[in-house]
Amino acid sequence: MQVGNARYLKPGDLPDTIAVFPLGGALLLPTGQLPLNIFEPRYLAMFDAALSGNRLIGMVQPALGDQEGQGEVLAPVGCLGRITSFAETGDGRYIVSLTGICRFRLLEERETHNPFRTFRIAPFIADLSARDEEDAVDRAALLAAFKAYLDANKLEADWESVERASNLTLVNSLAMMSPFGPAEKQALLEAPDLKTRAETLIAITEIVLARVFGDSDTVLQ
Repeated sequence: MQVGNARYLKPGDLPDTIAVFPLGGALLLPTGQLPLNIFEPRYLAMFDAALSGNRLIGMVQPALGDQEGQGEVLAPVGCLGRITSFAETGDGRYIVSLTGICRFRLLEERETHNPFRTFRIAPFIADLSARDEEDAVDRAALLAAFKAYLDANKLEADWESVERASNLTLVNSLAMMSPFGPAEKQALLEAPDLKTRAETLIAITEIVLARVFGDSDTVLQ
């Protein structure tokens, strides 16, 4: 997989320890791009360290059920991203974009003197060759669900760009931009393969349409 100026093809191309950025409701997936507005001092320090090193950050949600919202307990699966765009605002913030490389499973936390948290991880190596899974995606069903959601919410899309997108880009981009909650976002992240992620996205969309607009079968026609 090519991400920015770097290539990630095998386990040795990925770190076994990574700084993690806990952010509820944020979803990063392989090949997807996630814009971030960084302003907390500990996360400014995290991005400084990443920029001076391998430019890699682990995005992860706080564990579901973390009622205090402190992010002390983290979801077990996140996604590794490379900083592919960076700008300083002049008022102490960073505007960055992460491009997803592969998912990972959190192992144990490492003790450091940094203000941010660092974990040993087990990368999902299969994500580096996920394009092999594209033919298994039911593209027609995915586009039908997407169109139904847009129509129900009176929204429009750049259909020319949608039609040009590969199945991998389409599934992961739609999952990332979907306005669903943390539980749904985590389910999309943890889907075992691209086909299952597409099916999960369709199912969640149908549930939302049925809940808000009634019979989803009618909406999806």
